[in-house]
Amino acid sequence: MSTVAAPPLPSIHRSPYHQSLRRFSRSTSAMVGLIGTLLFISFCFGSLPWTVPAYNSQHLHQVLQAPSWAHWMGTDKLGRDLMVRFFLGGAISLSIGLCAAAITLTIGTAIGVISGYAGGRIDAVLMRAVDVLYGLPYLLLVILLRVAVVSRVAGWLSSIGLPQSNGFANVLVLLVGIGAVSWLNMARVIRAQVMSLKTRPFIDAARALGLSPWRIGLRHILPNIMGTIAVYATLAVPGAILAESTLSFLGLGVQRPLPTWGTLASNAVADINPVSAHWWIIFWPCFGLAASLICLNFLGDGLRDAFARHSS
Repeated sequence: MSTVAAPPLPSIHRSPYHQSLRRFSRSTSAMVGLIGTLLFISFCFGSLPWTVPAYNSQHLHQVLQAPSWAHWMGTDKLGRDLMVRFFLGGAISLSIGLCAAAITLTIGTAIGVISGYAGGRIDAVLMRAVDVLYGLPYLLLVILLRVAVVSRVAGWLSSIGLPQSNGFANVLVLLVGIGAVSWLNMARVIRAQVMSLKTRPFIDAARALGLSPWRIGLRHILPNIMGTIAVYATLAVPGAILAESTLSFLGLGVQRPLPTWGTLASNAVADINPVSAHWWIIFWPCFGLAASLICLNFLGDGLRDAFARHSS
């Protein structure tokens, strides 16, 4: 008696996003970057109930103590626990980096897609505006923003009962200021990508089907530039953190006694001398900056590779 072979099972259709996610999850460096980034975010933000009340607690009898069981990261020249200040500084630095990167991605992607797809006069007007903003130093814009807005934001924060309202107002204005002037390069890169994509056959086919420009942008153009957006996102976060460090070093960033990794590192430079090198003061903030930068780079490389195969 002959047997009839069973028909092959139909292949499961996987969306391009699902395929990109699978490729990303199979990359060892990408997963290391993702896990490392999540660990930094979890420890820094999860410890806020403990670090916020104690970040400025001074104990002059414990000045410049090396790492020990009592103080795992040592103390600074005012006897403050460096672990407390490291985690709070990391939360503030990461907040500035993430929020500034979100503002950068939102503005840069929107301007780049609209300019590249619309072309003509809209493209000319938007790109001339970008050229004008390129000619303005971002330090001047941040200073003007701080002078005009910080006092009002501090008043609003104090009205809702937030302690250190002036310090947190500086943080909010700083992250908005950095994000508002950091989208120019991204807008130009996204514009170039969109101008290349809109001449591809699948975009012509979408136009022939009568799809609206908004639907073409959301369904066909935006998914194909996700690799570029992901890479710029991972570059924008450490870029914003380094910009904050520069402004804090010049006295225009986060004000004392609030810590960030940048201010902790710049303050430690004055305490390093050939006679007594208190290595732990400079090591921990530099470790936070370097390790977070490496994790973000690994994460960005994994996202770029996953989405690049999708766009190809």
